[in-house]
Amino acid sequence: MKNLPPSSPRLPQRHSLVTETIESLREGIEKGHWQGFLPGERELCESLQVSRRTLRAALAELQGQGWIEVSGRQRRRITKASGPVRKSRGPKVIGVLTSASFLTMPPPVAYVMDTLRSRLTAAGYEVRIHVQPACYSSSPARALEKFFAEHPATAWLVLSAQVPMQRWLAERRLPCFLMGSSAPGIALPSLDTDFHAACHHAGSLLWRKGHRRIALVLPKGMYGGDIASEEGLCDALRNLPGVQLRVLRHDTTTAHLCALLDQVIRGPEAPTAYLVARAAHVVTVMMHLMRRGKRIPQDVAVLSRDNDPVLDATSPLVGRYGVQAKQLASRIVLAIRQLAEGGLSSTGSVRLMPAYIAGESV
Repeated sequence: MKNLPPSSPRLPQRHSLVTETIESLREGIEKGHWQGFLPGERELCESLQVSRRTLRAALAELQGQGWIEVSGRQRRRITKASGPVRKSRGPKVIGVLTSASFLTMPPPVAYVMDTLRSRLTAAGYEVRIHVQPACYSSSPARALEKFFAEHPATAWLVLSAQVPMQRWLAERRLPCFLMGSSAPGIALPSLDTDFHAACHHAGSLLWRKGHRRIALVLPKGMYGGDIASEEGLCDALRNLPGVQLRVLRHDTTTAHLCALLDQVIRGPEAPTAYLVARAAHVVTVMMHLMRRGKRIPQDVAVLSRDNDPVLDATSPLVGRYGVQAKQLASRIVLAIRQLAEGGLSSTGSVRLMPAYIAGESV
């Protein structure tokens, strides 16, 4: 690496998981969450959702700073007292807004939520989860006004917001962070998979495999990630000769999705490849195509835009794109804590580059 001149600006620093763990432990000590001694390593690893290696690095740093001390095989003793006793105003509240319960969430999203709740609770926050389908309608203003007036919180994590909801949140300048993609032109901090890159790669891959009639299967709605998916696939195919792209938008029910598939299968120039959003719908598409006598990948190819453990059980094994749930969870926890403590998030809009997981379906 070349040496930077003295006048060069300071390089940006990346927050590490060790740094975040140090902050969590320090806050817990300051707030009196632990008295006298820290719990054992196993308990701390479980409550903070970190590895023992990460925890030990954080504990070593705290010991060097004089927060804790240890002799021999004794428990780590807290040497810095908690902060001065002040009139309690209650814990900071982190609100999580979603349209559906955890039972219906894909496993990677449920993992992120479980990690978020564990780490924030360990740091002294109170996490409140609100399932509010009315806030996710095509005209959500009235429901959103009522909901946020009745449920104050220090910061909000909002899951899978569509464009009308995003506009309302941006206009009100609420301290919120999106788990999902912010739509073009809407300035909300967010974190998501880079679906534009994933679908751009998928388009090029399918072209190289000889496919010229491609279908993109998306749920109806105005989600930022779905907008980026369509744009990425279109960008990949735009200058390639002879390509036909169809976008199949379904209402998320099996009956409607299968009806759309039947229409294109029976029509002229049926697609030879399907790029499908949402793992549950990938399974529907694969099973219905095989029900109609289509062999995968001999007759048609199927690619999943998203990753999910259920796709490990498909035969043939479906090709897909995915990011590590642990990476996603750590970045979201850091962003929410920044938002709660400073009123803003330095994360901005971050898109995590997914890995292509090759299967047998293309």
